[in-house]
Amino acid sequence: MRRESNLKRAPEQELDFQRDTALGYDPEGTFGFIRCLEHGAPNPLIRWHYHDEYELHLITASQGKVFVGDYIGHFSPGHLVLTGPRLPHNWISTDLPEEGLVTRDRVVQFADEPLRRASSSIPELSELFPLLERARHGVEFFGVSEIADKLMQQIREQTGLQRLSLFLELMRHLNDHSEYRLLSGAQLQSFEDDDSLDLLNQVVDFLSANYTGSFSMAEVAEQFGMTPSRFSRYFRQGTGNTFTDFVNRLRINRACQLLMETDQYISTICYSVGFNNVANFNRRFLEVKGVTPSDFRRIGKSRFGSRAS
Repeated sequence: MRRESNLKRAPEQELDFQRDTALGYDPEGTFGFIRCLEHGAPNPLIRWHYHDEYELHLITASQGKVFVGDYIGHFSPGHLVLTGPRLPHNWISTDLPEEGLVTRDRVVQFADEPLRRASSSIPELSELFPLLERARHGVEFFGVSEIADKLMQQIREQTGLQRLSLFLELMRHLNDHSEYRLLSGAQLQSFEDDDSLDLLNQVVDFLSANYTGSFSMAEVAEQFGMTPSRFSRYFRQGTGNTFTDFVNRLRINRACQLLMETDQYISTICYSVGFNNVANFNRRFLEVKGVTPSDFRRIGKSRFGSRAS
């Protein structure tokens, strides 16, 4: 199966020195804990990448494909996602006008450690921790984009205590909001050294390109020069998932796309994504998504209207 081109290489790490004001970032010295970004498209920032901060990302214009960890889906204006530290992501527009867009993305970034440290003195901040844990898999929110858009604009316009106050108000809205879904089944950046990260990305690339086929963990382990037991430990440490769970999530994510984008029978989708038993497919889908495939399609139609092509 052909994969989207931006996932054929390892994600690029975004560092502070790359955050140029010419690309849309806050000028150095004008922000503290909370950094803002707005940019149009095309823009060099639109690439498969990760960073150490949380990022709340709002699409204000255009449609296209979104990539978060091992998740691939569609976005349109109002698409609002919170990603956690070191979780790779990208948004690729497929309908840009010839002249491009002045503003496509509105972003707020913030670090984990200051919040954890402050919570020891201000225990109320710990109410945000379950939301931040969910963000490590990417969280897409529904029905709160207008509020988020307004607050994100206000945050960008303010500094100091006023910026912090607006940020906390925004986080309170997201924390209290119950209409959301987790996107990625795996955290693909759990290693700190580059060699381990590179090998992990090679393994994930292979699985993501071949998950519809039939192969065992032992066969994949051999391909990457490991014993099955060593590969199992390495893979679990690197992704937070067992090998079987990870492959199942890849297959189910693809099934979600087909359920939303096509009118194929559920049994057809089951076999096309690599499952060989409809009952097992339904059971695994329910475990991962919390609903059956047929309910997922019905909810998707009511939430998004017609399916994207």
